[in-house]
Amino acid sequence: MKEINLERYQKKLKTKLDKERYEHTIGVMYTAGALAMRYEYDVKSAMLAGLMHDCAKCIPNDRKIALCEKHNINITDLERSNPFLLHAKLGAFLVMHKYRIRDKEIISSILNHTTGKPNMELLDKIIFVADYIEPRRDKAPHLDERRKTAFIDIDRVMYEILGDTLEFLKEKAGDIDPITQKAYEYYKQLIETKEDTINE
Repeated sequence: MKEINLERYQKKLKTKLDKERYEHTIGVMYTAGALAMRYEYDVKSAMLAGLMHDCAKCIPNDRKIALCEKHNINITDLERSNPFLLHAKLGAFLVMHKYRIRDKEIISSILNHTTGKPNMELLDKIIFVADYIEPRRDKAPHLDERRKTAFIDIDRVMYEILGDTLEFLKEKAGDIDPITQKAYEYYKQLIETKEDTINE
């Protein structure tokens, strides 16, 4: 990938996001960079993915649906009734076609940053976790613990965050994307297998 000019992308995004979302995005960018240092991933690529992860977030919901239909982006029944969820799919599309970012790992991390999925690549996990723990976040349960664990064992914190997310959705009777449930089960099994190996 050619030299990444983060400032150029920041200037573009500042005109597309509201103030609160832009500040969240900057928080995710730097948190992703810190996690990338910890897990020996390319720091600038992680920061770019963090910066771009919510690039479609502030597009009005009816416009999100219209853009997905126009560009043949699949919309599930869950997404049609909760169109804010489309910002990940639409964001991945815009990153490729509007912002001309071709890095497949960056695109994947944006695509999967809300629901997660089983067996995520390292950058997928970095962006998923950074989005949850960035410094401006203050409402999720167990944040202090999750922030510590994020820099110790990224698979364990994936399992814990996915569990917290599912618990939150169940408590408020929110719709649960089946892929989030599958991701949770995958990381639960992974952590249990690791623990069994250690205890042998």
